[in-house]
Amino acid sequence: MIKLRRSSVWQQPQIDQFLQDCVIPIRLACIHANASPLVCSLWYLYDDGVLWCATQRSAGVVAWLEQAPDCGFEVAPETMPYRGVRGQGKAVISASDGADILLRTIDRYVGSRDSDFARWLMAGLDTEVAIRIEPEWMTAWDFGDRMASITANSSPG
Repeated sequence: MIKLRRSSVWQQPQIDQFLQDCVIPIRLACIHANASPLVCSLWYLYDDGVLWCATQRSAGVVAWLEQAPDCGFEVAPETMPYRGVRGQGKAVISASDGADILLRTIDRYVGSRDSDFARWLMAGLDTEVAIRIEPEWMTAWDFGDRMASITANSSPG
């Protein structure tokens, strides 16, 4: 069960809905091989309380997460009003889920498997791995009410 921080402005159903609806990359923080923190952005899926990403087996993030599976994550748009979800969890690398997760992220982010970009991504299906992030805790913030006057008074250029 995911622990929800008391400071979270959203309850678990709202967090679940946000993570399912928000189609932006997740920022995944891990420990680099030199023991320094590193943040990378990956496409993600949120399915039944688990965050999934796909990447090539040779990607550095795979080796780093295998070495130190503790990770942090954030999903938050870079536009106003600022809101999002962050947390910490444990990552598990799964070769057997790699192709499925890649295809599902292509469907989510590209919208079709019938494009040059999608075909380029799918060319590496046999070496794709999935990163399964099991959140230990999550929290949400939402500055929408606080920023209402700013966004209402904003006008394009």
